[in-house]
Amino acid sequence: MATERLRLEDGTELNVARSGPPDAELTVVLAHGYALDHRSWHRVVAALPASAGVIAYDHRGHGASSPADKETATIEQLGDDLGELVERLVPEGRVVLVGHSMGGMAAMAMAERRPRLYRQRVAGVVFLSTAATGLAETSLAWPKALGKLVRELERAFGPLVRAVREKIEPAKTAGLRWWLFGDEPRDEDVDLTADMVWAHWPETIALFRPAVDRYDREAALSVAGERPVIAVVGDEDRLVPESNAKALAAAVGGESVVVENAGHMLPLEAPAEVAVRIMELGA
Repeated sequence: MATERLRLEDGTELNVARSGPPDAELTVVLAHGYALDHRSWHRVVAALPASAGVIAYDHRGHGASSPADKETATIEQLGDDLGELVERLVPEGRVVLVGHSMGGMAAMAMAERRPRLYRQRVAGVVFLSTAATGLAETSLAWPKALGKLVRELERAFGPLVRAVREKIEPAKTAGLRWWLFGDEPRDEDVDLTADMVWAHWPETIALFRPAVDRYDREAALSVAGERPVIAVVGDEDRLVPESNAKALAAAVGGESVVVENAGHMLPLEAPAEVAVRIMELGA
């Protein structure tokens, strides 16, 4: 995917990766999850038909996009960013929004805050591993005990911090493997996810956690439900249980799908299933 910079009205620059025809009849916009970046979508992008336009981007404060601060690290702001991206980069054609975890909340916020744009341009929304209520997504900051141990060890060893980190990294990655994936993930997917998460830990995780915890999803879903919705969850997701994904679909009159042998990282664990659901809405 070719990358570019999108400068938003407030001066923030989003890192954007694009593939497919720029004038495609259907453009798929991929909004990644909490403490991840656009690389989490690479398997889904490969599974989509070449005829579709695809945009994957880094939220502000994530990946290679501009930093966020306490005032802009909100779901509402991420929704505004997504709306501006759609308006600027997809001026024509149908759009399917795909939001993973926190990216799903950004899609909800766009619908609530930019209802005219949402109704005019969006053909449907796929929510992946997204909770209908303020549940456990911010447990990605889970390793409270592990995080405390890491900080204490780094503080204690000082000059030996590099050696200490080399010892700790395997334990951190093993923890993420258990927390975010099903029973048999690809090693390269676990490594990529660990690279993304630990690149955002602890600053970005701490900065966005209050926003994820307090976002009023029920109000936002009332608008999002005006377009077809599919809520997909893995049956081994330890952060968003099946019941919550079904509740999300029920709240908007949408469809719920449970993917077997998959955890929270559906874009990496079940890309073919995700691509099928995207194209159902884009048909």
